[in-house]
Amino acid sequence: MGFEELLDEVGGFGPFQLRNVALLALPRMIMPMHFLLPVFLAAVPAHRCALPGTPANFSHQDAWLERYLPQEPDGTLSSCLRFTHPQSPPNTTLRGEGQNPGEPQGEPSTVPCPQGWEYDRSEFSSTIATEWDLVCEQKGLNRAASTFFFVGVLMGAVAFGYLSDRFGRRRLLLVAYVGVLVMGLVSATSVSYVMFAITRTLTGTALAGFTIIVMPLELEWLDVGHRTVAGVLSSTFWSAGVMMLALVGYLIRDWRWLLVAVTLPCAPGILSLWWVPESARWLLTQGHVEEARRYLCCCARLNGRPVGDSLSLETLSKVAAGEREVRRPSYLDLFRTPRLRHISLCCMLVWFAVNFSYYGLSLDVSGLGLNIYQTQLLFGAVEVPSKLLVYLLVRHAGRRLTQMGMLLGTALTLGGRLLLSPDMLAWRTTLAVIGKGFSESSFTTVYLFTSELYPTVLRQTGMGLTALVGRLGGSLAPLAALLDGVWLPLPKLTYGGTALVAACTALLLPETRNAQLPETIQDVERKSAPSSLQEEEMPMKQVHD
Repeated sequence: MGFEELLDEVGGFGPFQLRNVALLALPRMIMPMHFLLPVFLAAVPAHRCALPGTPANFSHQDAWLERYLPQEPDGTLSSCLRFTHPQSPPNTTLRGEGQNPGEPQGEPSTVPCPQGWEYDRSEFSSTIATEWDLVCEQKGLNRAASTFFFVGVLMGAVAFGYLSDRFGRRRLLLVAYVGVLVMGLVSATSVSYVMFAITRTLTGTALAGFTIIVMPLELEWLDVGHRTVAGVLSSTFWSAGVMMLALVGYLIRDWRWLLVAVTLPCAPGILSLWWVPESARWLLTQGHVEEARRYLCCCARLNGRPVGDSLSLETLSKVAAGEREVRRPSYLDLFRTPRLRHISLCCMLVWFAVNFSYYGLSLDVSGLGLNIYQTQLLFGAVEVPSKLLVYLLVRHAGRRLTQMGMLLGTALTLGGRLLLSPDMLAWRTTLAVIGKGFSESSFTTVYLFTSELYPTVLRQTGMGLTALVGRLGGSLAPLAALLDGVWLPLPKLTYGGTALVAACTALLLPETRNAQLPETIQDVERKSAPSSLQEEEMPMKQVHD
């Protein structure tokens, strides 16, 4: 008897699984509130050089500012420069026309803001940009704050993927909760940019535990027929978190209190772990038969199934003997055999592109004709129908074609935005929202798809490796936005081109629709490389009615 048959005996989908999904909803909502927090945390409000002797009240404010601030080519006043000496002509530009007679001939007429900046506080009372003047020449540090966070997630993906296969999903989920709570609160008390960067990196490291553990912990308690619906249902909590972030950001305009608000939900999450079950699959592969029996009996009781001989210690010991690992898993195991090596390399590229394009789109909320809160809310709302679309497509078209189609849609919408003029705000907003929907669909699909490709003994390790590469893409996405200084369309071309390459790569992966979860490396390798699409779509193990 294999674990799939054992799961059928105790109920592969019922109140026990629904309770598990509900208990793991909280970390799914916490994740986007931290991952997309830079939209508000690092927002850059309108700013200009601080000027000496600024009058409190004056009727001709624009004319007075034009004496001190040069104009950009588009006619707006500069945010980063001021004249060395006040200018007489009100229409002096950055080209140095109308130079003040008192200035030495040939010297630049403008200088960077020597006395700091003044910020528009109407929308944000405080952000890290206003706290540490991360604007103009320092704007790269503002973008780097997001990169530091994703680098932490990258490191955490390695650690949690490996350790959860060694010590269990439930224990490491507790470590993740405590780490996010402690480091998130410490980040809110940061007294310098360096302290903030370090603590946010460590917060990302802890938060990676949620991304690596939650999906497999749900998946390993579900039967084949309900994996898709449960995966899509649980992923809607991410969308709820995206929309919740828009509400919390609207209500709390100070970055420190905003960071506290999105971190405190970890406290009830720690208490909820009392009812979260450990994966019985993992327990059996590790030989913990008695503990696995306790959780399986609980599952049978909640699902209204009788506890028969299939849950005896003798039967479970036989199941465990067939599934127990010969040795501890390592990342090298993902490349030792040809089929696993093929799967791992393709998944790494797909995960990189999915993260790179998703965060490139999600963190770019400017230039769409809506305020930042409306844009964030709209980006979150479009994810719900996107997940419903994924639910329909993966059931009928399969995981592979869905993954390819969603990445292709992301690339096409990014390319379409480049063809529109800046004044076509309605069309640009429409394409941005559609692109966000495609990007979210590809994200939802890749989590489900990857979890089904790896065997139980290496599932967490495989998810850890692919998530590592994915977070590398997420960490580079904010920095890629700085390419607009080289050529304005270059960031979108980079995001779209990467998604297009990954769409082609997704076609090289095996289909997993209607396939039972592979439990060992031999289950994966038993299916030789396909010679045709028809052969490729055959399941690893035929599902019995």
